[in-house]
Amino acid sequence: MYEFIRGEVADRTGTAVIMDAGGVGFELIAPLGAAFPAKGSSTKVFTHLSVREDNQTLYGFPRREDRDLFRILLRVRGVGPSMALAILSGLTPEELTRAVVSEDLKALTRIKGVGKKTGEQILLDLRDKAGLLAAVAGDVQVAAAAPAADPAASTNVTDAITALVSIGYSEKEAAKNVEKASKDVGEEDLEALVRAAMRA
Repeated sequence: MYEFIRGEVADRTGTAVIMDAGGVGFELIAPLGAAFPAKGSSTKVFTHLSVREDNQTLYGFPRREDRDLFRILLRVRGVGPSMALAILSGLTPEELTRAVVSEDLKALTRIKGVGKKTGEQILLDLRDKAGLLAAVAGDVQVAAAAPAADPAASTNVTDAITALVSIGYSEKEAAKNVEKASKDVGEEDLEALVRAAMRA
């Protein structure tokens, strides 16, 4: 229904971006650490609308390819929007493709909320879509890099901790993981920091 929203980034958190489009504020749920431009920047956000009996949720992605991967994951039996977001938060498009092609179950089950049974289902359902995944991941690989999520490293640490807490980590566990991850990848890139923290 909605292909994209073009407007100004009004606010950002670890799990959502607020877009001001024509004076209307849209809250779009996004993968953790998604590389949206800084607050106040004009941009286009690609969207997916999920409609349920008691809820309508709009999801947002900085690139069309990210949104397409999200939709591919939604075709997997037992994978809903929340789990698809968790997978895209924990794995880059290239890593997801490699996991499917090499049937790397461990790469999937390292993601919080993805158990062995679900991981096996993902590999089974996406096995015949490996070519499509590779094509999408390839497009992402050559796409122009998005601006850094936030130039303030200290803010990135706080946002990373908030993002992990929002998907079920305790505050203590989140802080510990982010601290460890910051030593490995630094604090300048929020997306890389969140991914590393989820694996710490």
